[in-house]
Amino acid sequence: MSELKAEARPRGTLRYQLDTAVGRLPEAEREARGISARAEVPLEAHAGFDLPADRPDPLALLAEQGESRVPELIPVRWGRMMVSPFTFYRGAALPMASDLALGTPASGLPVQACGDAHLSNFGIFGSAERRLVFDVNDFDETAPGPWEWDVKRLAASLEVAARANGLTGKQRRKVVAAAAASYREAMHGFAGLSNLDIWYARADLDELREQFNAQLKARQRKAVDKGMAKARTRDSMQELGKLTRVVDGRQRIVSDPPLLVPIDELITGQARRKAFQSQLSELLGKYRRTLETDRRYLLDQYEFADLARKVVGVGSVGTRCWIVLLLGKNDNDPLFLQVKEAQESVLARFTGAGKSANQGQRVVAGQRLMQAASDIFLGWQRTEAGLDGQPRDFYVRQLRDWKLSIDIEAMAPRGLRLYGELCGWTLARAHARSGDNIAIAAYLGDTDTFDQAITQFAATYADQNERDHQALTAAVTTGQITAEPDL
Repeated sequence: MSELKAEARPRGTLRYQLDTAVGRLPEAEREARGISARAEVPLEAHAGFDLPADRPDPLALLAEQGESRVPELIPVRWGRMMVSPFTFYRGAALPMASDLALGTPASGLPVQACGDAHLSNFGIFGSAERRLVFDVNDFDETAPGPWEWDVKRLAASLEVAARANGLTGKQRRKVVAAAAASYREAMHGFAGLSNLDIWYARADLDELREQFNAQLKARQRKAVDKGMAKARTRDSMQELGKLTRVVDGRQRIVSDPPLLVPIDELITGQARRKAFQSQLSELLGKYRRTLETDRRYLLDQYEFADLARKVVGVGSVGTRCWIVLLLGKNDNDPLFLQVKEAQESVLARFTGAGKSANQGQRVVAGQRLMQAASDIFLGWQRTEAGLDGQPRDFYVRQLRDWKLSIDIEAMAPRGLRLYGELCGWTLARAHARSGDNIAIAAYLGDTDTFDQAITQFAATYADQNERDHQALTAAVTTGQITAEPDL
């Protein structure tokens, strides 16, 4: 692994900072701002992808990320990424951010960006009002940045997924162009709404079901209803049955190393274990203070039962992620919290450091700004000395709250197109909350020029992603990188 070294790149300027003052400018001035940006960066320019000859090695960038992660989990990350071009793409947020910064234009209109807006980072979850909603659901990389980067990451992910699903070139172009058009048209729609109307807008699954009912075949309607019913069962009670068993009269998390390892197996010695338990109580207390008063009251009705390290996702593998089992009035009243390490956003080195000193707070602030409805237990914390003695930032949310990811691999062309359109609308709504939606809408214009440019970019970047995936496979084959198959 020592051979993989990424060339250091200069830090970005503080170009991408959000400014609430734009909302108080005359609409004509904001529209002129977007038109002026288009004159400087034409819509056709977004088709381009021109990497410098000294492009940083994507595998070296990924190895650099691994230096701050749990060493024994790095081979699991490589193993998950090498499964297919799509899994590689999912884990390669940093290489793509580097490519976008070095090889693509940007209008200079900032938004709160997701930073990793590929199509698997959208999904279904429950709102506090117990409604199923569709939204962006991963914010590890969120930061102020170019709205174009999110659109391009989404578009390229659709192209990569469409190739994996066997779609023809014509079908793939329709899927990607439809998503880009959905983003553009939605941004125009949001530009005409009041600030409050934008804030309240959300993709409610019951409403979407009614809206698209006529366009769905009977088989598709049945699949949608089945998925919504399944989502409502995915909660802490379901996780209790999957992840725990009763040991000496207590609910304990079941060991499944290396993907799920209870704290008792990670820390040997009663004294060390007791010290860690004390540290954990302090950390949960700090986290509690980041919640609203009513959520604190609810959390206080639960008591700690067990803790385990859990491997999640693809790009996140190796970051420190814990699941905490809390029990309420009895063993049938569980609450699972996920405590996930937050490192610096992959955007930061290219767009400038944000205002949050705590990376967990950065994630939470970005999520609350972009999401229409956030987890009621969303909060953050910092440990000054974790198991490795190093300070770490974390954010906290429920492990399951009616969460359901869409099975991308099973999607036919029409289904993938509808899904891409929904993702495009959702991303536009998230950007419209924080950015100058009037300027962005004016920049995008009323024609399909932007849609076609993004479609061309997506195909070009999917080609690059395939080459990068092949490079990883070759590095594993030659022994330069150690990868473990997913268990």
